[in-house]
This record gives sequence, structure tokens and C-alpha cells, in this order.
Amino acid sequence: MVVYCIIAIIAYLIGSINFSVIISKKFAGFDVREKGSGNAGTTNMLRSVGKGAALLTLICDILKGVIAIVIAIIVGNIAKDIDKARLVQIAAIAVVIGHTFPIFFGFKGGKGIATSLGIILMTNWQIGLICLVFGLVLIALTQMVSLGSCAAAVLFPVLTLFIKDNYIVTEGSSYFIYSIILAAIVLYNHRSNIKRMLSGTENKISFKKPE
Repeated sequence: MVVYCIIAIIAYLIGSINFSVIISKKFAGFDVREKGSGNAGTTNMLRSVGKGAALLTLICDILKGVIAIVIAIIVGNIAKDIDKARLVQIAAIAVVIGHTFPIFFGFKGGKGIATSLGIILMTNWQIGLICLVFGLVLIALTQMVSLGSCAAAVLFPVLTLFIKDNYIVTEGSSYFIYSIILAAIVLYNHRSNIKRMLSGTENKISFKKPE
């Protein structure tokens, strides 16, 4: 139990490093949460700061998920009598919660899509690639990042029911319940986007340089 708690804390703290705020202050001189949608994520970085800052934010947020999973795997290989899969799942959920409610930035963070992508690609590259391609296709067709993100989140637990291979850790708990929890967090973080999509007022992505 102690090991699970330690991993949860470490992963949460990793998630709490909000790169969009750090990068926007460094390169644009303002907190990205004060601009656009007010969200500390890649899409708002693109709209408010620019492509380069958005790309850097995306990479850093993905790496947060990757690093959290790597640490969980290393600890799982060292510790005894540990459910390794559950340890990975705890790290995954904790790092996304940290990204959403970062202790270092007033508990106001992003929506967890990039970090979740890093997590899913690490835990099962096949499922991760399917979700990524599916989400990107929807974004390309609709120009709505939120729609692609939410749809990919819903697809994730469905895929865990059918794909049983290529998990980075196979010793321990099933990934289905964990996938539902992760999808629920992502959908909760997009609740305002979902309302706007249903009303037909959701913002569409633009690659024009912000004014």
C-alpha cells in the first residue's frame, strides 16, 4: 500500500508541472490561462501564443505521462509483492489528475489529453496509435479538437475489451476499469466543450497566427 501511495504522489507532482503556463510566461510574457479559453493546454497555447509554443507544450505534456509510467515500471520491478499493472494504472490516473489540478499552479490546469496520450502509448502502443489516429481524423474532419479528444477517450475503454496484447505490463490487474476512470476524467474536463458541441457553438481549431 505504501508503494502505491508513493507512486501516486510522485505521478501527481509530475503532472502538476504545468508547461503551458511556464512556456507562455517565458515566451509571451503572460499566463496562457488569462487568454482565450482560459485552459492551460496545447489548443489554447496554439490560439493564444503560437504554433511553436503549442508544439513544445504538447511534447512536454506527453512526456509527463511517459515519465510517470516509466517510474512506476521501475518501482514495480524493484518492489516485492506488488501488482505491477495496478501500479502503472495508479501512476497514470495520478499524473492526469495532477495535470488537471496542479498543486504548483493554483489547481487550475489543462484537460489531460496530451498527458493521457503519453500514458496510453506507453501502456499499450497499439491502443494508443488507434486512439491517436481516430482522434486526429475526427479533428481533421470537424476542426474540433474537443470532439476528437472526447471520442478517442470513449474509444479507449472499448479497445481494452478487445485488445489483449501489447500491454507493457501484463502481471496484475485488468486495464478496463482503469480505462473507464481515465476516460471519465477526460470527459469531465471537457464538460463545457460537450455542452457547446451539443448546442453547435464549439470553437474550431485555427492555425492562423494569433494577433
